Amino acid sequence: MELGVGGSSPPSCTKKMKKEKKFKPSKELPLGFVDRQEKELLTRDFIISNIKKVMIKYGFQYLETPSFEYTDSIGKFLPDKERPDQGVFSFKDEKNWLSLRYDLTAPLARYIAKNYLEIPKPFKRYQLGTVWRNEKPGPGRFREFLQFDADYIGTKNLQADAELCILISEILEKCGLTKDDYIVKISSRKFTKELFDELNILSDEQSAVTLRALDKIDRLGWEEVKKILGKGREDKSGDFTNGADLNEEQIKRIEKRIKETKPNTGDILEIIKIFEAYDFTNYQYDPSVIRGLEYYTGPIFEVNLNFEVKNSKGKTIQFGSIGGGGRYDNLVSNFGNLDCPATGISIGIDRLVYALMQKKKFNIKSNKPVVICIFSKENIKDYIKILKSLREANISSEVYPGEGNLKKQMQYANKIGSPAVILYGEDEIKSGKPTLRDLKSGKESNIEIENLPNEIKKIL
Repeated sequence: MELGVGGSSPPSCTKKMKKEKKFKPSKELPLGFVDRQEKELLTRDFIISNIKKVMIKYGFQYLETPSFEYTDSIGKFLPDKERPDQGVFSFKDEKNWLSLRYDLTAPLARYIAKNYLEIPKPFKRYQLGTVWRNEKPGPGRFREFLQFDADYIGTKNLQADAELCILISEILEKCGLTKDDYIVKISSRKFTKELFDELNILSDEQSAVTLRALDKIDRLGWEEVKKILGKGREDKSGDFTNGADLNEEQIKRIEKRIKETKPNTGDILEIIKIFEAYDFTNYQYDPSVIRGLEYYTGPIFEVNLNFEVKNSKGKTIQFGSIGGGGRYDNLVSNFGNLDCPATGISIGIDRLVYALMQKKKFNIKSNKPVVICIFSKENIKDYIKILKSLREANISSEVYPGEGNLKKQMQYANKIGSPAVILYGEDEIKSGKPTLRDLKSGKESNIEIENLPNEIKKIL
């Protein structure tokens, strides 16, 4: 071997290599994403089951669209940038940009345009699906969440708009809310159009900023919104929101009109007449309901909760709406020369779950399994015989799936919230009567195997 300078070996041969530190991925989630546990998921399933019952009752068809769309199909949410990453999550696939859907309405409009000749008019559809928003998260406001939408496509009849408000109310009441717990607020884009004409707001950009500002009145309060209507606003984190650059007189005029309590647009007056025919009274006319989405063309609605909601730290927060919608008569025409008026409403299911789980009266029962304890692996056949009899009776049950003594098995049963355990040791096998222990009361009784299902049902 050829030696290095001075006849010594290279350093790599004489010094011990440092052991590389093993990479450990983070166990934390990105902001705006959450792991959802069983209680929350069972509450969500309960809400979804009630939604489906109401939608079938009202004659809607179930529809599912893909999670990804061409970015151009949901372009109303995107900035004029080389990479469309504001508001949505996107990537480039060969020559085309694709985005995770921001809502369920834009995909519906694309579906209607593609299947325009085949679908009935009006077309009534509902959908449950996950949507993704690349924006600042907040309490009960996530970057990934489940949404419910119901829409009427191909009709200008305001009966459709009124019925959307009524069916949302029925869903909420089936989920355990009372009429005192929520209110459906209604307004009209015609109101804002008249107001903007009156104020000589002609610029699309200025109109959009003004609408977005007014949409934040409930969350920020009027004093903070006035800053956005003017030069702009800086929040507590230091983020700055550019203002609409309206003058003081324009802002005063908006404040006066926003606080009006009597509707004066024809579409809202007609909807109120339909409400009266339904004996529906749980609504309120509120011109401050703006809905920031620029595509609304007529009546708009918002569903607000009236009870207190607390964040994870126990602090009462301004929760805002759990859903809303309105009439969007021009959206489908973006995909072609199609005259297709439409109206729709949506609920953020995860936001609703977040709020409902704080209602004391709202309690979803979780079915935890009865645990059959193992005394000896030699008797596994006997344990499975008991297990089969319970499952045939539709009782959630399991033979202890882990390893360990009876103490560990009891700890497991208590940790998962099991209602009862079945003990089948030597004495029980001799008598042919397993011991049933109620874990809530601590009461034990020896039961014939064939009678176990009935006795267990008494304590579930």
